[in-house]
Amino acid sequence: MPLTVEERDQLLAEPHVAVLAVESGSGRAPLAVPVWYSYRPGGDFLVFTGRTSRKARLIEAAGRFSLVVQRTSPTYRYVMAEGPAKLVPVTAEDVEEVAGRYVSPEGVAEYVRQALSEGGDEMAAVLLTPDHWLSADAGPS
Repeated sequence: MPLTVEERDQLLAEPHVAVLAVESGSGRAPLAVPVWYSYRPGGDFLVFTGRTSRKARLIEAAGRFSLVVQRTSPTYRYVMAEGPAKLVPVTAEDVEEVAGRYVSPEGVAEYVRQALSEGGDEMAAVLLTPDHWLSADAGPS
């Protein structure tokens, strides 16, 4: 059974690791990699990648990608979002928004500092604007 918008947003607010999938062309399967993400209900997903990484090049070439987020504890649920994407400069606020979902509150500032000092010039923020959704709840009704 599909999730309601409220159930979907609740699942996406939980700190699950997403799988990003993007067309890789040349007769190969799509590139599918785990990523941390942030979701702004009614808006965009935010993920990071290396500015010159294969993932960034493929996203730029395809102009879109999919993210799948799943919860495996009862009840099993998943959400897939697909849509156009764009790479934008990364900001400290962006890194804090995403890291704040996965890093302990006392460790976020240090994580942001390290991420920006060690690779900030090499990082890109990627915004996914969902235009297609798929979701399910496989639990008891």
